[in-house]
Amino acid sequence: MQNEEHIPYNIERFSEDEIIHRSQEFYNRMNQRRSVRDFSSEQVPLEVMENLILTASTAPSGAHKQPWTFCLISNSSLKSKLRELAEEEEKKSYGGRMSDEWIEDLAPLGTNWEKEFIDVAPWIIVVMKKAYDFDKNGGKLNNYYVSESVGIASGFLLAAIHNAGLVALTHTPSPMNFISEALNRPVNERPFLLIPVGFPAKSALVPNLTRKKKEDIIEYYE
Repeated sequence: MQNEEHIPYNIERFSEDEIIHRSQEFYNRMNQRRSVRDFSSEQVPLEVMENLILTASTAPSGAHKQPWTFCLISNSSLKSKLRELAEEEEKKSYGGRMSDEWIEDLAPLGTNWEKEFIDVAPWIIVVMKKAYDFDKNGGKLNNYYVSESVGIASGFLLAAIHNAGLVALTHTPSPMNFISEALNRPVNERPFLLIPVGFPAKSALVPNLTRKKKEDIIEYYE
């Protein structure tokens, strides 16, 4: 007997050759994805940004609770405020909160406490994770595997951004409480990522990095 809460699921089936081709093609595209710190101020349509977030929201989540909010910011004054607050925290981090080993590991990436990209990029997406939700009477409702769920959704978001021909950067100032205060978010939400999104500047440079080879990341059990 069919569960009334379930519906038939159909997905397009491809030949083995087509599956291989599509998987290789998608890998080739995603392998071009890079974290970019030099953004153009060129505008990106709101509809594009909404589609990117809707794509992120298709991610699986614990008990289908969808424990996320995506704050979409284009207001220049608010972006400048976020930059100011982020740089305050980053100065403290680079000034002693981070270990020497951590700073040494970051050196090849060319990062520092300055976060100009928050001002320059046309859009900032702040990904918030919901530690819990509320019922209609204000009581707490549990969410499950919140960090895992929001992490998967953020991965979907980054893939969608790259697929649209845009670039992004995952910024994680620590601590991030200032984001909740600046955006006046409810007490059940916690900042997860701050992601500038836009086109790369014409002069944009990225570190000449290589990714691990498949033999370094796959363990086979056949």
